[in-house]
Amino acid sequence: MKMDKEIVLTYNRLKELEAELEYLKTEKRKEVSEKIKVARGFGDLSENAEYDEAKKEQGEVEVKIVNLEKMLKNAKVIDEDEIDTSKVAVGTKVKIYDMDFEEEVSYEIVGSTEASPDQNKISDESPLGRALIGAKPEEVVTVESPNGEYQVKILEISK
Repeated sequence: MKMDKEIVLTYNRLKELEAELEYLKTEKRKEVSEKIKVARGFGDLSENAEYDEAKKEQGEVEVKIVNLEKMLKNAKVIDEDEIDTSKVAVGTKVKIYDMDFEEEVSYEIVGSTEASPDQNKISDESPLGRALIGAKPEEVVTVESPNGEYQVKILEISK
């Protein structure tokens, strides 16, 4: 039996996912159901593109609902008050010095569902995130990325 993977979330992300699930279960389901009803009125279902499209959308909505429910069931919410800034962990912000590019960069370490590289939110499962987890200030870590290894130095860890 496959164990479902624990999903690490911030409180804000948990609330976003719960709101999305509620929207899908209430409004979106009704909207798609209405599209199916209207499309049925167009007659022959075997050649009815609107009906096929509405049924396809219904399937996608249901899959999304199941996935969100599973994700929320396996969610572990990070308590802001319990974040330890003595080492890099999910929920911390970390300022690093990239030794190859000779530049300082700041990232927030988040669970995989919250990752957003354009907002400098990196997943704990990404190559950089994995390398940083558990590291302490002043420590130099080696990152194994698809493009090869590189080193970064932890400058600062904060909430």
